Amino acid sequence: MNNLQNLGFDNWFKERIDLSKTDFKIVRVISVNKNSFVVSNGEKDIYAELTGKFLYHSEDSLDLPAVGDFVYAQLFDDDELAIIHDILPRKSLLKRKASGKKVEYQLIAANIDTAIIMQSLDSNFNLRRLERYLVMINEGKINPAVFLSKSDLISAEEIDQKKNDICKILPDVTITTFSNNNASDIENIKTFFEPFKTYCLLGSSGVGKTTLLNNLIQQDLFKTQPIREKDGRGKHTTTRRELIILENGAIIIDNPGMRELGVISNESGLGDTFNEIDELSDQCKYKDCTHTVEAGCAVLEAVDKGDISQERYNNYIKIYKESQYNEMSYIEKREKDKKFGKFFHSTMRDVKKMKGR
Repeated sequence: MNNLQNLGFDNWFKERIDLSKTDFKIVRVISVNKNSFVVSNGEKDIYAELTGKFLYHSEDSLDLPAVGDFVYAQLFDDDELAIIHDILPRKSLLKRKASGKKVEYQLIAANIDTAIIMQSLDSNFNLRRLERYLVMINEGKINPAVFLSKSDLISAEEIDQKKNDICKILPDVTITTFSNNNASDIENIKTFFEPFKTYCLLGSSGVGKTTLLNNLIQQDLFKTQPIREKDGRGKHTTTRRELIILENGAIIIDNPGMRELGVISNESGLGDTFNEIDELSDQCKYKDCTHTVEAGCAVLEAVDKGDISQERYNNYIKIYKESQYNEMSYIEKREKDKKFGKFFHSTMRDVKKMKGR
């Protein structure tokens, strides 16, 4: 178990081990590429696949392993191949709506202790996008932190203003400003990461996540791409989620830059992110108040008084409506999938009976 401890396997997981699975080894997923995986036992990286039974009984993406999951696996060929049979309980799960028109979840990472929202202090800085990330993080019951890169591009006064803007919506969050070109800034950031804790880097393309990782591990293991001058956006450099262990034992999961950040059913995430709106909801005249047109709405009154900014209110309504729509669509999709599954199994049983005659 000592090697697993180096991968973040703490007492929380030890208390949840299925003692009936004595024939399996516990490993951690460090990379995902569709239905193939790379896992680690703390000593080496091992190519892994799912059992057919696992795939057959998986109703949607939530049932599949994500980067950061601890799984039960059988090891073969001198630990060169792993077959995954089951997932251990998850301490936390970071997920979003799959990009495009698909109404399903996309798993980002599991068993995260702290999710770091990374924005750059140039044109990428966006409080509304920050709130959207926070909804996803709070839904996963994960501790948030904020990294602001490219601090060498603006004045100290401008940096303080942006930090104050963040503190208005997230008073207790840790905010770290830095430049990837400043060695002392990188050394300071290293002190943020605690041994054996798991962190996840989130942010748009071009904010400097890849460069930061290269600086932290002091190697150019990850490719970087130039920023487009037109809009300050970067090209995607990370194509799959990777788990990296720093020199001090801290664990970081890198993620591709996210162009879309859709949400599904994030009521708790919304409440925690827009906590002042959530609290005011109890003072509304109607229990089912939508905070849009109702007389006696405490939220609308707070917006009129300037206690809640119009921009923050607009973003709340936008994310709320989006999550409600996606949740309804997701439930409908699940019901259709279940009905089709029952029809398929029933048909297969009938076929078997016909063959047996």
